[in-house]
Amino acid sequence: MTLVENRGELSPYEARDAAGFIKSMRQLKERSGLTYRELQERAAGNGDVLARSTLADILRRTSLPRPDVLTAFVRACGDGQRVAAWLDARDRIAAGVTTVPVTAHGPGPETESQLQTQDSMASRPRRLRWRAVAVTAMVMVPLFALVAWWLLPDGSDDRGAPAAPAAAARTPPDGWVTIRPARTPELCLTDGRDRDGAYAHAIAVQLPCVQATVPRTYLEPAGEGLYRIQWHHPQEGKGCLTVMSTGPVKGMLEPRNDCAQATLFRLEPTAADRRGFRLRQANSSQCIGIVGNDTAEGAEAIEERCTGAADQRFQIRTV
Repeated sequence: MTLVENRGELSPYEARDAAGFIKSMRQLKERSGLTYRELQERAAGNGDVLARSTLADILRRTSLPRPDVLTAFVRACGDGQRVAAWLDARDRIAAGVTTVPVTAHGPGPETESQLQTQDSMASRPRRLRWRAVAVTAMVMVPLFALVAWWLLPDGSDDRGAPAAPAAAARTPPDGWVTIRPARTPELCLTDGRDRDGAYAHAIAVQLPCVQATVPRTYLEPAGEGLYRIQWHHPQEGKGCLTVMSTGPVKGMLEPRNDCAQATLFRLEPTAADRRGFRLRQANSSQCIGIVGNDTAEGAEAIEERCTGAADQRFQIRTV
């Protein structure tokens, strides 16, 4: 597991499964330089309950801890300002991993020497087993593909002929990705500012991918073929891209902390580009493109009438 260092912080978002998350917890404990007993005492000083025997058991296993135990642990390690980030990363993994809850309890019969041994064992590097993700192709009925073709708006690059079954069945990869305009794949959608300076907050713009390492983009399936586009920032936490409905940047995309109210997107494969997808709001006939069909660095993403132009096709690449 690769760790992203930003101002000396350990990022919990790097973990992709429960084993990786526990490894991040062990590394946080190592970085704190505290023993199990000291962590228990610190937690008590914070008003939390963190039995050292419980913590030792958690760090030996590969099951996710309960949120209250995780909160107490992170605070005791001195990373209290980022408790929300740790809880968010835990919840993301829990959504796809079956965990065995660990019940908090008082100190067990372990002797102090046993706990010191566990301190040493917890700090040893372990090899993680990465789980292979099986990607199952969807099987689309030709009639459905034909109906979908007729529903495409005028001017679409896919209106000229029915989508090939292979294109209709194509789905984007989810998880950690980059989103790149298909005609300028060296650019990525990332945070920036509108070029007119009319808005004080971050919006989605296209910038060179080599410069766009933060925030990281996570494509979250939301069911029924819909997705949320999450941005994860080491300091700002998680935000989900939302199409602005009013104001000076109307139609542009802003990361919002309330992901439950964020925009849900459909990612539709395009026939013109075998790796391309068109982005739409769930209940909109409009497409996401680049302002003015611009290829310049810093050009803003915006919702606009679907034209089939190249700026409305995006590549979704795993990272």
